[in-house]
Amino acid sequence: MKAVKFTLSGKNAFFKKPEVNTYYYFTFGQIHKVALLGMFGAILGYDGYAQKKWTKIKKEQSIVKEYPEFYEKLNKLHISIVPQNERGYIPKKVQLFNNSVGYASGEQGGNLIVKEQWLENPKWDIYVLIDCDKAEKLADSLKQKRCVYMPYLGKNDHPADIKNVQIVELEETTCQEQEISGMFPKRKGELCLLDDEDDLEVFKYEENLPIALNGYTNLYEYEKFCYTNMPVTITEEIVYKEANRRLIFY
Repeated sequence: MKAVKFTLSGKNAFFKKPEVNTYYYFTFGQIHKVALLGMFGAILGYDGYAQKKWTKIKKEQSIVKEYPEFYEKLNKLHISIVPQNERGYIPKKVQLFNNSVGYASGEQGGNLIVKEQWLENPKWDIYVLIDCDKAEKLADSLKQKRCVYMPYLGKNDHPADIKNVQIVELEETTCQEQEISGMFPKRKGELCLLDDEDDLEVFKYEENLPIALNGYTNLYEYEKFCYTNMPVTITEEIVYKEANRRLIFY
């Protein structure tokens, strides 16, 4: 099996959490699959949420699943994310700035003070399995450094830096009390306890992250992800090996 691998980074990033937007806009702590698919859609020239013409449902009609074009075309891609920031933690800082476009606020003067939480200097290694036509098309665009729209990290204030694009060979392997190099859905792995004499400096990062869009509401569907240097046992999922890394794709 082959995969396209690249390093994704930026000065800042903002992957908005939809639950809170009254006083501050908060960010997820890592890039997630839906955000990555949106970036791939920009590279390939697919429409996003704003360009989608949503079907107006009448009372007698049944509700149908609808997605933005980028998600409809790319949701079958299999990805793996390997954080490059120490222990998977990316520093965050709240940024204050003015949005002075006329429609930003109903207050006098039309000025809105925005408070956003940004990730600082995020960096990941991204893998995408080349197992379908869309993945091959994406890999070719990445290798050729070609994009239709500018890729960014969550919003267009944060351009994405894509480097070190390469096609790598993957081989199927096992994972019995061994380290998984990237993030993985926690339910797919069993963490193994360490002996007291082990001198490993242990870390474990966990976060509920979007993994899909709901077809009826287009709201996020979540999965708890884990990133750790603790040994993990994977029994019901294919594990791939690339160099000295073990990876789970989802």
